[in-house]
Amino acid sequence: MPGPTADLFADDALQQPAGREQIGEQSYVLRGYALPWIERLLPALRSVLAQSPFRQMVTPGGFTMSAALSSCGALGWTTDTTGYRYSPLDPRSQQPWPALPDVLRELAVSAAADARFSDFDPDACLINRYVPGAKMSLHQDKNERCYSAPVVSVSLGLAAIFLFGGHERGDRAQKISLFHGDVVVWGGVDRLRFHGVMPIKEGVHPIMGPQRINLTFRTAG
Repeated sequence: MPGPTADLFADDALQQPAGREQIGEQSYVLRGYALPWIERLLPALRSVLAQSPFRQMVTPGGFTMSAALSSCGALGWTTDTTGYRYSPLDPRSQQPWPALPDVLRELAVSAAADARFSDFDPDACLINRYVPGAKMSLHQDKNERCYSAPVVSVSLGLAAIFLFGGHERGDRAQKISLFHGDVVVWGGVDRLRFHGVMPIKEGVHPIMGPQRINLTFRTAG
C-alpha cells in the first residue's frame, strides 16, 4: 500500500497465528492474528481511504503529527488547536466518516474475545499511516466516554517498536516488536496505560510498501 488508495497489494504468504503473548495483567499480543483476514481486509481498507484519505493533523500545542490519520465508524478521532475529540463528521469533508466495514469489525471483535474481552462493540476505528521516521509519543487513550471496553490495535506493513508503559508517563515502557498481522489488545486494569510507537525504520514491506498502517478499534461513544 505505497499510497493511501494504492492498488492491491501482492499476494501474501499467509501463516497461522503464532499464539498469544501476555504483556500486562490484561494485555496481550496476538502474533500473526490478522494474517488470515488480510485478503478481505485490504480491499475494505482501500475503500475507506478512498472516501476519507489520510491527512496529518495538528495537536492542541500546534505541532503537526508525523503519523497521518483517517477514521471509519460512527465516530472518528480528530485533533486541532482546539483539542482532541471524537466527531461523527470528517472535518475535511464535513460528511460522516465511512462506515466500519464488516470485516474490520469481525476481526476486532474476534481478537478482543481471544484476549478475554467478550462483547466488544467498537464504534470507532482510527487508521494511522507511519512512513519511515514517523512515530507516536507516549499517550493514553482517554477521549472515550467509557473505559470498560478494550483497545484493539492491528499492525500492517513495516515492523514497529511498540512502547507499552505504565499508568504514569514516567514509568518504564516495554519495547515490543510488532510485525505485519500482529494484534495488540489491552483493557481492564491496563486500559489507561501509556503507549506509543518509536520512529519507524526505513524499509519496504512486500505488500504494504514503505509504510506501516495501524488500525485501532475503540468504543468511543
